[in-house]
Amino acid sequence: MTQFQVRRARTSDVPKIIALVEPLVARRILLGKERVDLYGAVQEFRVAESADGEVIGAGALHVLWEDLGEVRTLAVADSWLGHGVGHALLTKLEAEARELGLSRLFCLTFEVAFFTRHGFEDMGHETVDPDVYAELVRSHDEGVAEFLDLARVKQNTLGNTRMLKLI
Repeated sequence: MTQFQVRRARTSDVPKIIALVEPLVARRILLGKERVDLYGAVQEFRVAESADGEVIGAGALHVLWEDLGEVRTLAVADSWLGHGVGHALLTKLEAEARELGLSRLFCLTFEVAFFTRHGFEDMGHETVDPDVYAELVRSHDEGVAEFLDLARVKQNTLGNTRMLKLI
């Protein structure tokens, strides 16, 4: 098996992340992000890099609330599927979530089987404390809206599954 490493993303990785994600956006598996937004969130990203320096996977951890984070834009190059890249990225993001003091991870995904194998469960209509909901609903962040299942994101999430894991 060819080796790879997971590391913090750098600004020079943004074009590589875009190239990795674009086919998934075209297939409507991931939502597209503007280049400017990816540069603004580069510190949230980790990339998997092959021994020859190719970015073969990427994923981000975005903090939503005191105890809640979201796994975003988890993607693996087709040629590396089934080689543990997604697992390694998710493991790294979970470890960093725990370091930040988070106890719950949310994701919105079509890859239900992958996330189920990693301990995520369909969150159905889980609600949060009314006071926390009142704070979260003020956010303009689409991830927060997705977590709360707000109507304004329904057109973007049709068919996706909202999943949650306690970490």
